Amino acid sequence: MPDTIPLFLVDEAQIKSQHADSQSWLAVSGFKGDPGTFCLVPNSQGEVGKVLVGKPQPIDTWTLGNLPQQLPPQQYHLADEWSAEEATRLYLGWQLGQYRFTQYKHAPQKPGARLVPPEKADCAYVEAATESAYLARDLINTPANDMGPADLANRVLEVADKFQADVRVIVGDDLLTQDYPLIHAVGRANDQPPRLIDLHWGDPEAPKVTLVGKGVCFDTGGLDIKNASGMLMMKKDMGGAAIALGLASLVMKLRLPVRLRLLIPAVANSISANAMRPLDVLPSRRGITVEVGNTDAEGRLVLADALWEAASEDPDLLIDCATLTGAARVALGTELPVVFCNHPETVNALLESGQAVDDLLWQLPLHQPYRNMLESKVADISNVSSGSYGGSITAALFLQEFVKPTIPWIHIDVMAWNVRSLPGRPEGGEGMAMRALFELIRRQFHK
Repeated sequence: MPDTIPLFLVDEAQIKSQHADSQSWLAVSGFKGDPGTFCLVPNSQGEVGKVLVGKPQPIDTWTLGNLPQQLPPQQYHLADEWSAEEATRLYLGWQLGQYRFTQYKHAPQKPGARLVPPEKADCAYVEAATESAYLARDLINTPANDMGPADLANRVLEVADKFQADVRVIVGDDLLTQDYPLIHAVGRANDQPPRLIDLHWGDPEAPKVTLVGKGVCFDTGGLDIKNASGMLMMKKDMGGAAIALGLASLVMKLRLPVRLRLLIPAVANSISANAMRPLDVLPSRRGITVEVGNTDAEGRLVLADALWEAASEDPDLLIDCATLTGAARVALGTELPVVFCNHPETVNALLESGQAVDDLLWQLPLHQPYRNMLESKVADISNVSSGSYGGSITAALFLQEFVKPTIPWIHIDVMAWNVRSLPGRPEGGEGMAMRALFELIRRQFHK
């Protein structure tokens, strides 16, 4: 391939058998084909003649994820033969590894290395998955001064316009007249009024898939205010909405045969004279009352109204994504999203889908004996548990109260942020679980 540099994936045996002419250089370089390493091999003119990359077993999406930022900014091609699945994984990982958030940088950015689309790769999928991942990352990385409820709604409108989707936005006191009192209560203290963003796309007769994303654009904790370290990362508290919108974009771009609905309660949990207070009792769209045991447990409140509206249509699959609890991060760390589900076949299919696309999740139980920890003495339910343990489970049990038991429901409790840079996943906002959820929908509702 003219004007491009060949890139070979090799192990120690392949170095000896296929690259004997480079042995002296490789010996000096100390390259042995270990996964995660690479070596630039010069040609007779002293330029980069080829690149050898340590070959992992098995090949996964992240095999080439570091290279776009580490190799010289030239064009490369995969020199080996790969199956369609492997080529797609390698190409996607490279493309995801090219991402950088530079919106607020004035200095010229250095170009990255480029990879020629490999033969057999599903380029349509890679393009769509990359675009959706970048969308989610950009939304999460954008600071709250430029990503308030109105800004988030505008981004949804932009995506909707691209795919000819219908969007309705209910704003401010209209939430009360249209019976979304919990969303209104959480967001009313902010200068940008709360809103519910409601997108529809696809054939109305197709199977219904409904996505709900927590869109808390900044979370002070409300009157139960967070400390400085707890508030520092709260621009990412709309990560669930970003993931849901990215997933919706991926579904629409690849035209999956579903009737898609996306609901995003977009609010900022702020402090002012009209902020909700601890032990306030609030009505909900479902009709039950909720006691506010803690104003910092606001995400489940806005999700509750949105979930009950989602359930009104009895979708074939209901998914919510939320940066909901620190307890989930304590249980599984920051890199492994927690999944709760009321339907064993659905969650098993999701876990298999995640494995298939290198987008892993881990299931925790909807342990019903913990439900009584949400009892309130003055209301139908409290938004927080009476105990300090099992916080991600009790939060999921709270949400389950707003989902009909007959609807297959998935709840993703996610960090939505890479606290360290990994291959293909730079530090910052991340659309965790998005590709796994897409693969589930694709498999479940294929033509």
